[in-house]
Amino acid sequence: MSDPVIIETGAEPLGSVIWLHGLGADGHDFEPIVPELSLPADLPLRFVFPHAPTRPVTVNGGMIMRAWYDILSFDGDGRSDETGLRASAGVLESLIAGETERGVPASRIVLAGFSQGGAVALHTGLRYGDPLAGLLLLSTYLPLPGAFALEVIDNPAKQPVSTPVFMAHGSFDPVLPLELGRESKALIETAGYAVEWHEYPMAHQVCAPEIADIREFLLAAYSS
Repeated sequence: MSDPVIIETGAEPLGSVIWLHGLGADGHDFEPIVPELSLPADLPLRFVFPHAPTRPVTVNGGMIMRAWYDILSFDGDGRSDETGLRASAGVLESLIAGETERGVPASRIVLAGFSQGGAVALHTGLRYGDPLAGLLLLSTYLPLPGAFALEVIDNPAKQPVSTPVFMAHGSFDPVLPLELGRESKALIETAGYAVEWHEYPMAHQVCAPEIADIREFLLAAYSS
């Protein structure tokens, strides 16, 4: 995987946000959102925007594009190629380890992602062994719900942690229906996570009110 895009909003960052893009985009996709967040000068953060590898995507006729995993269909478990998903989760865990090696503890790391990138962030964050600063999940869903039940809900060794979860979804999303996001929220809550849920009158995208809410979430995540 090529080196991620890194933006630091000030010297000596107090935390890190690892942000995964959606299908067919790259690490530059959410780069412009950093200045739009208007973070205060006394909260310098490091934003890490990795690039997904290129691979054939089944639902797009086998076209090769940047994707965190293959999408076999738009129904049920076909949305998530388990092998590819778990491989990308391993990449994300390596990025977390890289930030901890730079002196940023897990409790100061937010995992963020849009659409397919959000699914990887969610899958990884719910299985991570230590509390994170937060999970920031935009227009996405919980992948592999069956595995989630076995590995998280019914796993006696995996106790609910205090990682706060922010989920946002467009009420007119034609790619990932709103109900899919709501169902994912309900499943996550069964594992003991508190989910801050937002709906916006938009399609599969990001809007200005959402960015304002993301800012408030980040301020709260790094307030301690």
